[in-house]
Amino acid sequence: MITTLKKIGKPRLLLLGCGDVGMRMLPLLRAHYRVLAVTSQPQRCAELRAAGAVPLLADLDQPATLARLARLAQIIVHLAPPQASGTTDRRTRNLAAILPERARLVYISTTGVYGDCGGARFDETRPVRPSNARAQRRVDAEQVLRAWARRCGGRLAILRVPGIYAQDRLPLERLQKGTPALIAEEDVYTNHIHADDLARIAAAAIYRARPLRVYHAVDDSDMKMGDYFDAVAQALKLPAPPRLPRSALQQQVSPVMLSFMSESRRLRNDRLRQELGMRLRYATVADLLAQVAT
Repeated sequence: MITTLKKIGKPRLLLLGCGDVGMRMLPLLRAHYRVLAVTSQPQRCAELRAAGAVPLLADLDQPATLARLARLAQIIVHLAPPQASGTTDRRTRNLAAILPERARLVYISTTGVYGDCGGARFDETRPVRPSNARAQRRVDAEQVLRAWARRCGGRLAILRVPGIYAQDRLPLERLQKGTPALIAEEDVYTNHIHADDLARIAAAAIYRARPLRVYHAVDDSDMKMGDYFDAVAQALKLPAPPRLPRSALQQQVSPVMLSFMSESRRLRNDRLRQELGMRLRYATVADLLAQVAT
């Protein structure tokens, strides 16, 4: 396969974690790059090939399978989430061990690294303060990749991503079940980004991002979580979720969901516009819901 790739004039790009956002990126990338899409599932190879990528079988949980990826590409987009337990991201640590020198890497992190900020509005200079193991794993991944970039002359961009939405990524099941939301007095501010815009941001960051730079990949929405659920319910012509105080709601939602409902923050996206030159197609959640409602 490597011999074949050397005959292609386009630069190679290694894409790890080719889920929904990765699949949305492929049409943006394949005109400019020879995309090598890593998957641990043989049954996905045909799908990836049909989407214009060269599938490569490897598993971030199995370091021995990653050796063949070393030096295949100087451009890497890392969308793969950490494993589900622990406070370190073993997958990113395994990847960092085989990353080439002077490569360009875009890493998709999470806004959860900030923890609860009491509804404050802030930019990328705010220190991280993860409040759960899930966010600690992301902070670990960021630190590991920063260390690689400094050691090996890599050009790293970190995109901190909030809740991702799209027409097929709305909380339909939650609304149909009537899962409650917090009363307004106890509700939290949340941040959002449309999946298509996130794909465009990640593609733009490959060459436009400054080295070792963090970007908030968020839209302009300024909503509390309950208001978001209400707006989606209205657009889908479903009943709005009941509102409960936190003391009552914690008996009805999962610990993971409760952790999301315990962190309030509003992220600025000035760098996204000024440095990456992004003009979002969905500046707010309302832009998509207006389409859904028609």
